[in-house]
Amino acid sequence: MAFDRIDRQILSLLQDDGRMTNVDLAERVGLTAPPCLRRVRALEEGGVIRGYHADLDAASLGFPITVFAMVSLRSQAEHDLAAFEAHVAAIPEVRECHMLNGEIDFILKIVASDLKGFQEILTTHLTPAPNVASVKTSLTIRTAKALSGIPVNPD
Repeated sequence: MAFDRIDRQILSLLQDDGRMTNVDLAERVGLTAPPCLRRVRALEEGGVIRGYHADLDAASLGFPITVFAMVSLRSQAEHDLAAFEAHVAAIPEVRECHMLNGEIDFILKIVASDLKGFQEILTTHLTPAPNVASVKTSLTIRTAKALSGIPVNPD
């Protein structure tokens, strides 16, 4: 899918403010509302815009702890990788799961209500999971940067 300057402007603006009205968006990119809406719908249907969501403050909702877990598996056969991915998909506190290249197979972003809650996730759901060889964890102290999305250059 090829993107022109207007498509990139639309993507950049919606990434910054997904609640922007189509009329405001059209005005900002120099279109009238109907062609702007057609472009947005084409970007949605093409899978470029995957959805819209609210950015919630985890601590305000009782999840002040964020931990990154580096998981190594005993086997990297495709069915074992898929089984692990399915296992962590069922753990609500696991917010991200990325397969890596190298010594570590997966890195997980996990949120918890407190350290005891994280320990429970670790000892009841993660370390005893089938095919898990080791889990190394790092507790975040502070977050200096957390941007969602990607850098979109409108030019």
